[in-house]
Amino acid sequence: MHPRWERLQWVTRRHFLGQGSLGLGALALAEISGSWVAAADTARSAGTGAPLPAVQPLSPKPPHFPAKAKRVIYLHMSGAPPHLDLLDYKPELVKYDGKDCPEEFVRGKRFAFTSGIPKLLGTRQTFRRVGRAGIWMSDAIRPMHAIADEVTVINSMTTDEFNHAPAELLLFTGFARQGRPSFGSWVCYGLGSESQNLPGFVVLISSGTQPSGGQGCWGSGFLPSVFQGVQCRSKGEPVLYLSDPPGMDRQTRRLGLDALRDLNALQHEELGHPETATRIAQYELAFRMQMAATEAMDISREPAKVLEAYGAVPGSGSFANNCLLARRLAERGVRFIQLFDWGWDFHGTNPNEEIRDGLIRKGTVTAKAVAALIRDLKARGMLDETLVIWGGEFGRTPFREGRTSQSALLGRDHYPDCFSLLLCGGGIKAGYVHGASDDLGFRVARDKVHVHDLQATLLHCLGLDHTRLTFRFQGRDYRLTDVHGHVVREILA
Repeated sequence: MHPRWERLQWVTRRHFLGQGSLGLGALALAEISGSWVAAADTARSAGTGAPLPAVQPLSPKPPHFPAKAKRVIYLHMSGAPPHLDLLDYKPELVKYDGKDCPEEFVRGKRFAFTSGIPKLLGTRQTFRRVGRAGIWMSDAIRPMHAIADEVTVINSMTTDEFNHAPAELLLFTGFARQGRPSFGSWVCYGLGSESQNLPGFVVLISSGTQPSGGQGCWGSGFLPSVFQGVQCRSKGEPVLYLSDPPGMDRQTRRLGLDALRDLNALQHEELGHPETATRIAQYELAFRMQMAATEAMDISREPAKVLEAYGAVPGSGSFANNCLLARRLAERGVRFIQLFDWGWDFHGTNPNEEIRDGLIRKGTVTAKAVAALIRDLKARGMLDETLVIWGGEFGRTPFREGRTSQSALLGRDHYPDCFSLLLCGGGIKAGYVHGASDDLGFRVARDKVHVHDLQATLLHCLGLDHTRLTFRFQGRDYRLTDVHGHVVREILA
């Protein structure tokens, strides 16, 4: 950041007026002496001689302390997977299936689509203990049984929100409303990127639907916009409008960008606004991406056995394709890769979103790609430096959803009080289960992990202290965890 802009961020109107009698003279003196202008140690651009910003916004930065993880692949199952049918086995819930829910668990609580006294709903999936640690997993995600010894399962997650959009925003920005920087933006702000030819933060979406939290889930909020996520596509052009228009060759585009760079550099020297540095960096990145993105996003270059392992089909926009793309992007130095896969809102309102066959269809395809990704990262020696997260924004109720309570289809309502999440890779224990919910799955019984605790822990794995990763905005320092969160050291390797 330009030193002038950085200093001005600390000056509020109250400070300005309170020190105005001497402050205006000091401002003039400082401007004359040039004490606010950093010495330019970079080459000047041709033509205007305007200095370019000395530090590029996405240049790699050192972490607060040594860390194992260098990058993140976050696999978000948008809609909230039914954890009681996947990772958190409850024999007691099966025993009391169809009985009235104990009133103490629903009294005074609000649910998205359920009222009155609902019926308890035991899982219809077959569970098995898998791996050396004997982790419970259902057959709906059977391909993931093979990677049980690589993962930590948290069965004591909790959040504050029970509707999709605010829950996703709380998970990814630390705040339940739009406007705050996203997790990936904070990571790129803190660490920069190791890739010079691709964005530091890439977003991939499958199943045809954006997450309920919208682009706020990967937005930069009040951080400079260079840190926001770039949505790429696994089908068609990797990034819309990246290609040169008809009639413009690469040399002509380069001349145009040089002229724009010189004009923006003049403005940056005069005003020092971080968005000007962002503009310069983004134009240059887009020019380099014209070649690099096409190559990185072309999974047809992969061997047939790799495509088969993931279940990927070149040219489609599937979750399997995106998992393979995540590995390719990680190999090329992208810092944060975020996948959103829609179709996990298992209310039981249609055959694809009911917890028997619908869950098996969705879970099997997804689990195959997830398992392939983790095995692939390990085989390439990347898993120890890659933090992989799989899960949703909240959990599902231990009872039947109200709208479908009389239907032949089975479904569960939204539930924020406890849910499950799966993690593996850089800095995370392998073959471990953390926390537990009670016998019926209504409350966290042991080792509660709030979403702010999860954020603090993931940042810690990257070498970032969540209390020190701050940005000053509107007179105070903001952070991803706001004023909350603690590192869950029990899950650290």
